[in-house]
Amino acid sequence: CYRSKMNYLFKSSITGTFMFPLISILILSVGYFPETFLQCLQNQSHPTDHPLSTEIYTKQNPSYSSVLESYLRNLRFNSSSTPKPLLILTASHESHVQAAIFCAQRHGLQMKIRSGGHDYEGLSYISKSNKVPFFLLDMFKLRYIDVDLESESAWVQAGATLGEVYYEISKRSRIHGFPAGVCPTVGVGGHLSGGGYGNMMRKYGLSADNIIDAKVVDVNGRIMDRKSMGEDMFWAIKGGGAASFGVVIAYRIKLVQVPETVTIFRVEKTLEENATEAVYAWQEIAHKLHEDLFIRLILEVVNRTQTGLQKTIRASFQSLFLGNSERLLRIMNEDFPELGLSRSDCIESSWIESVLYWTAYYPPGTPSRVLLHRTPPSLTFLKRKSDYVKKPILKKNLSKIWKKMIELETPYMMFNPYGGKMWEISEKETPFPHRAGNLWKIQYLANWKVSGNDAENHYIDLIRKLYNYMTPFVSRNPRQAYFNYRDVDLGINRHGKSSHLEGKAYGIKYFKGNFKRLVEIKTRVDPGNFFRNEQSIPVFSKQTAEE
Repeated sequence: CYRSKMNYLFKSSITGTFMFPLISILILSVGYFPETFLQCLQNQSHPTDHPLSTEIYTKQNPSYSSVLESYLRNLRFNSSSTPKPLLILTASHESHVQAAIFCAQRHGLQMKIRSGGHDYEGLSYISKSNKVPFFLLDMFKLRYIDVDLESESAWVQAGATLGEVYYEISKRSRIHGFPAGVCPTVGVGGHLSGGGYGNMMRKYGLSADNIIDAKVVDVNGRIMDRKSMGEDMFWAIKGGGAASFGVVIAYRIKLVQVPETVTIFRVEKTLEENATEAVYAWQEIAHKLHEDLFIRLILEVVNRTQTGLQKTIRASFQSLFLGNSERLLRIMNEDFPELGLSRSDCIESSWIESVLYWTAYYPPGTPSRVLLHRTPPSLTFLKRKSDYVKKPILKKNLSKIWKKMIELETPYMMFNPYGGKMWEISEKETPFPHRAGNLWKIQYLANWKVSGNDAENHYIDLIRKLYNYMTPFVSRNPRQAYFNYRDVDLGINRHGKSSHLEGKAYGIKYFKGNFKRLVEIKTRVDPGNFFRNEQSIPVFSKQTAEE
């Protein structure tokens, strides 16, 4: 009788009727479920060529915690109360991914997919509910990179890091690069599938704009490329979050041309050094500058004096220019004289050296091999939020923002300018819709080092207060957000009867009008909603269709 009931549950899970509360009780009471799942994995693996036995870490394995924590980038999710995966599967071959998908569906188990661990809300490796059993498919061993200069492209597996990609490109060429993020430990899988941006986006667009092919395992275990998956699914995994549609094994990316000499600078100004004038001018010009020039603006509260009794705002202007300093100074003197850039502020370097500078301010001469380090130098507790701005903020309102930031003290903001290529691409070209009309994107940041719920609630409350204060100055109807800056404040999907409605709450903010197409594709390629997390793309239900 017991086995018959379990077989019924497994059958129900395959058809999309997930009965997780009952399954959870069975797991906790007799422990039968994990063993059958493990046996399934073993049966699906090739015992000689690609065995799975060495890739599975249960909670009883002494290495379980170290494997889980090795790609955990937010200390908020390293507490004893955080729901953990029943087991971790560190796939080292595409057949392991196929086995994971098959067995998870057969046994009604949710699968989380992690490539680099920089998911701000940890949705790729933790659960927001103790009631939902899940396991972790970790992709960090799938990290092969094949650079082909003849076609100016590269195949990059999902578990590779951006630092590894940059390093492999630079080994082959001084005049090629790739437009992606400035943090080298970010995993390729999540970064590219959610859009991916960096300091060359005004010249070359997003990382997702430069994907030309992919290898994906779908819900039926089929390994597909762009041709076999079709243009709809290919469109969806270039900015719509691939974890809602399948498991990306690798992306084929288009390399871009970079000059042998680029120029970088970082200029800092406090309020006492006319930061307000420089910020106001940046707002008017940053999106209009030559597309070779990207100037990020960082706004933070610092001590005005060494005693720390008085606070002020520091505005940091950090730039990458795809050219030499002489040409850069001509552009800056003509278009942005308020910054007062001088030759002594400029550092000429190769493109790969500029990557080192942007990631951690490494000094000139630092070996590029440091980009192969997969662990950040330090970890903190953190919370992130995002916004988009469509018109400059009045000078009088900037002063009010400075006052609010000094009051809150901890949270700070990064402004990343748009224009250039970002305005040339249609908002329907990829799921990422934040194109023409957006002057810059805001990232709100709060970091802290004190553990505990009280500290977490305190710092999250601070960043929410700054976010709320910025409401009059940012996009509206909807208030937009960047999908790769996951923010569960925007909504959580419990995948029940209201799944589509819950998904729409955050989906419209992340994807605007593209959300509907994503749902349509999701419903077609994964009708049972196997690939899901707390902010995944939902499927159309019968009730939704009738409405």
